[in-house]
Amino acid sequence: MRIVLGILLIGFGYLLFWPVPVAPVAYEPPKSQGFTGDYVPNNALDAAQMVTLREGAIGPEDLAVMPDGTVYTTDLIGALYRIDGESPKVVDQLGGRPLGLKAGPDGALYIADSFRGILRWSGVGTLETLVDQIDGAPVIYPNQLDVGRDGTIYFSNSSDRFDPEVLGGTKPTSVMTIWEQSDTGYVARRLPDGTVEKIATGFVYTNGVALSPDEDFLLINETGRARMHRLWLTGPKAGQQEVFLDNLPGYPDNLEAQGDGTYWLAFASPRVPAEALMPYPFLRKVVWRLGPMVRPAPIHRGMMVHFDGQGNILRTLQDPTGRLGITTGGKIVGDQFYVMTLDSDGFARMSVGDMPPIKVH
Repeated sequence: MRIVLGILLIGFGYLLFWPVPVAPVAYEPPKSQGFTGDYVPNNALDAAQMVTLREGAIGPEDLAVMPDGTVYTTDLIGALYRIDGESPKVVDQLGGRPLGLKAGPDGALYIADSFRGILRWSGVGTLETLVDQIDGAPVIYPNQLDVGRDGTIYFSNSSDRFDPEVLGGTKPTSVMTIWEQSDTGYVARRLPDGTVEKIATGFVYTNGVALSPDEDFLLINETGRARMHRLWLTGPKAGQQEVFLDNLPGYPDNLEAQGDGTYWLAFASPRVPAEALMPYPFLRKVVWRLGPMVRPAPIHRGMMVHFDGQGNILRTLQDPTGRLGITTGGKIVGDQFYVMTLDSDGFARMSVGDMPPIKVH
């Protein structure tokens, strides 16, 4: 009996007092409205066909469309693929863990590498690091980026606390950051003269960023709070920030400007039931001590949202069964719509003609 009691006391003490790497912050999330209204469920992504990468490869997080129409993506171990043909072709091995990709005005490919910083690639053997620190402090979790017409690079850094290279990758690090609710994410920019500066701070897991067509504002996804912000860059509101889309039914991942004044937003997961514990930091520590099997995790239910610069939802394309895994980004290229994924063995592609029509506002 004493042995049993001792074991119970040890277990109880572990759940209450064992040190954990997260220091949860109390947060009262707004009640999710779920998939209603503009987000009413559909199965439009059933028409998309999976295109697999080379054998054993996973995680084509983002895509970039180059000035000549070439389309690139990367995988979990940093292979660079050309994907605009029938089958993906490996064109280089970059290493690291590339996430966001964007073509620059100089014709080069710009990369937000979650392990190494902001990179530039213009051909085999040309990879160079442009940003790996700001004011002497390392940039530990670059996520997505956009590049202005003058070459200014805008990029998100998801967390200034948790390093995905140290913690086993971006997926577990994202869960840790959002579960903690620490607001150390930020957005920075690298000017053409090489100056790097933070321009917006205080985000819970900063993610996708996208410039407006006139480059007068930047849209910013805050995954950990299920919302999107607008940061004005020029004009009378320059420097001001406002919530652009709030209380989303899913956690926003990448943002892609379509180039016509509209944008594509990917949901990495619907909102999870564990949000009910967000007001209770102590309980969140207890859950973390219980281990990976009970910690919150993304739910596989793909969704792409098409919206305009006024915040009108134009259409959604959904994958309720989770066939595509975790959707991270997408864009129309020519007559094809691409949908990228985090931990699947490929991406999805469908004919524009098979997409639902745009809603008229």
